[in-house]
Amino acid sequence: MNAENLLQYPLAALPEPGRTLEVVPRVHWVRMPLPFALDHINLWLLEDDDGWAMIDTGFGNDTTRALWETVFADRLGGRPVTRVLVTHHHPDHAGNTGWITQKFATPLWISQAEFLTAHALCDETAGYSLKDMVAMYRRNGLDEGTAAKLFGGRNPYRKRVPDFPRSFRRLLDGDRINMAGRDWRVIMGYGHAPEHVALYSESLGVLISGDMVLPRISTNVSVPSSQPEGNPLRLFLASIAHYAELPADTLVLPSHGQPFRGLRERETQLQEHHRLRLAELREVCDTPKAAAEVLVTLFRRTLDIHQTFFAMGEAMAHLHYLHEEGQLRSMDSDGVIRYVRT
Repeated sequence: MNAENLLQYPLAALPEPGRTLEVVPRVHWVRMPLPFALDHINLWLLEDDDGWAMIDTGFGNDTTRALWETVFADRLGGRPVTRVLVTHHHPDHAGNTGWITQKFATPLWISQAEFLTAHALCDETAGYSLKDMVAMYRRNGLDEGTAAKLFGGRNPYRKRVPDFPRSFRRLLDGDRINMAGRDWRVIMGYGHAPEHVALYSESLGVLISGDMVLPRISTNVSVPSSQPEGNPLRLFLASIAHYAELPADTLVLPSHGQPFRGLRERETQLQEHHRLRLAELREVCDTPKAAAEVLVTLFRRTLDIHQTFFAMGEAMAHLHYLHEEGQLRSMDSDGVIRYVRT
């Protein structure tokens, strides 16, 4: 059976830009465009007794802000946004956080690691500078010309996430938050981002999964420049196994793609996907390979510059996983890190 057929998509329609669609009582779906090959993000509005809770804020550009203004005018019914909860620091999730929290004078709810990472990227500190990223990718085999195109000498995060709040309310794993008349439990996930927040309502049978579980694509898992020897893939695989312990009929509200049922089946698919990629990577490392040299093994398509940025981090993550498992050994050749099968 086609793996896609194992998942069920109960909602036939998509929300129009600037409109909302109620997916379960008091939980509304907002779909915003993205200026990439991955062309959309799902955001969520939950009806609180005294206003609305917002889950993620979208990419920080004029297009998204104009669409939000339409939603605010047509959907909120005169009630304010009373809290903004951000699953993680990536620009498509956090881009308008400063604008919205200021507009409604409302607090930001986020994990501490994601809050600090956003500021480290804005300020290019703590190993998150362009210089650090370029140096790491060059050490892993990326040629100078491609590296120059990737980064262009300016800070892309600050442009995409302007005015990130300077204070926050901290979310911890296991916290329970009352929104839309229901308790939502915080479930932390790791590997895609330092401390990614997902939200589960037992009474609704709903998981707002953020980027941790997506129905049709595999979540990017990259080595960050602040942890150049990190093993985020191990953390990611452990995290999705934890989500799969939720009830089998859980309705998953992902950040990309359509809401679906089949969480356990999707976890199995993702585990198998990475197992196969790791096996292929180990085979191709019969001779020493740098991360830049295995992109063609992991990604069987032509990558644009934006995709190459994520592909490099993911190639490193897979190589580091195999290295930590003792299946590859590393060597330094002319200033470039390469890996070969043990």
